[in-house]
Amino acid sequence: MDICRRRFSALLAGAVSAPVWAASNRPKLTVLLLVEELRADALDSVFPQLATGGFRRLAARAAWFPTCRHLSSTFSATGIANLATGAWPAQHGIVADSWYDRPSRTTVRASTESLLATTLAAQAADDAAMRVAVVAMSRSHAALFAGTPHASLYFLDDAGHYAAAGPAPDWLAAFNAAHTPEQFNGANWMAVNAVAGAPPLRTLHVDDDHRSEFLAMYRASPFAQMAAFDLAAELLVRDKLGQGTTSDLLCIVDQSAALLGYAEGARSPLMNQMVLQLDRRIETLLDQLAGTVGENGFNLVVSAAHGAPPCPAPESRARMAVNGETVAQAVETALKGSGRHVEKYVYPFVYLDRAATLNTAEPIRRMAAEAALTQPPVAGFYTAGGACSTTGEWQRRFQNSFHPQRSGDVMLSYRPEYVEDTGAGRGISYGSLYNYDACVPLFLYGPQFRAAVFETPVDAVDLAPTLARALGIAEPSSAVGRVLSEALIA
Repeated sequence: MDICRRRFSALLAGAVSAPVWAASNRPKLTVLLLVEELRADALDSVFPQLATGGFRRLAARAAWFPTCRHLSSTFSATGIANLATGAWPAQHGIVADSWYDRPSRTTVRASTESLLATTLAAQAADDAAMRVAVVAMSRSHAALFAGTPHASLYFLDDAGHYAAAGPAPDWLAAFNAAHTPEQFNGANWMAVNAVAGAPPLRTLHVDDDHRSEFLAMYRASPFAQMAAFDLAAELLVRDKLGQGTTSDLLCIVDQSAALLGYAEGARSPLMNQMVLQLDRRIETLLDQLAGTVGENGFNLVVSAAHGAPPCPAPESRARMAVNGETVAQAVETALKGSGRHVEKYVYPFVYLDRAATLNTAEPIRRMAAEAALTQPPVAGFYTAGGACSTTGEWQRRFQNSFHPQRSGDVMLSYRPEYVEDTGAGRGISYGSLYNYDACVPLFLYGPQFRAAVFETPVDAVDLAPTLARALGIAEPSSAVGRVLSEALIA
């Protein structure tokens, strides 16, 4: 990474220093681009192909933290909640994309109703004059980031068209007519700067019998990514965001790379191409923002909910794709005779039945954890009583991930680059504690931020307090991160 970082840093020498802005002169618009899947090292492998006005522009003129860490489990919903609340799952309660709910005996999905902390967007929306809008492919992820009914939410419906959480604005129907997924039936996804005659990377097809497959392919493509950015641009014009008397907040939650990553893994050439497509979208967005609200009229913040592991090689997949039922059965066998059993295993949590009294619960948890550890794919554990198979920062990552009511009795960690078995014979899963999932980039661009590269790692929970300071609003209720004062212009 050093070679690319030196090349990025060289651009800083010619950058124009931003003016010093007092709090009363903060920009009228803050745009937060939350990419669900973007590894910290993703820019290195595509550096020569980056546009001059996208990530290169951010690297030269933003406060750039190459290593921003999610020091917790890294499911998509969890990472979104980390960034939105400035807190870890131990505080905000979004311990995974889904978990087992003991009272109802069902597996529940993460939602804004299950969020146990306030969000940056909710704090902004408390100011009646400040408008908050979120554009996402998933309604649940849009609502989770917002954390408030007072934000305008836009998301893809089951047909692949954008819908609004409340009454739809008059212009949305026309927007959908111009951005219907059907227009990409037979569309070729071409490589960025592909030479003439080059074959497509992928072709999208649709027929009446496989429409759901087509929509899944569309959502995991740059065509859906482009539609999300186009909708954000439409909101800038229609709602005149950043053109009033107070500050506004706009968030774009880009899910395309995460959906593609499930099937392809981090090292796929398609994933590199998705980064290059994102680079072009950022370049266009920056130009649109400068033209709409002025170069000093906005902040643009870019970060991600998680990274991704590579896809296991075919010859290694049988070993590295973990069957959760096998792990659960090993624990069940070890508990035989103890009067306890596994009630549910939802990766990464083992939920034991609650028959035992409190003074015997922790020894039983330890028994379950150590039984799981005998399975070759399992690398570590953390129990509800605080027992951990490791120490130091890795123990902290377990602790940050663990919520006493939602995380069950034991949290497990698989070995590096091992993934959940999807049953499809390919693909990956998110959610690990490892750096390939936990480390993402963070860019803070705008007149309030210094143009510099900050090599010292920072935490994902630092973003919400920093933006709260920049926006002049209260921090979210449970934020545990710090203000990145080194990035702010006094």
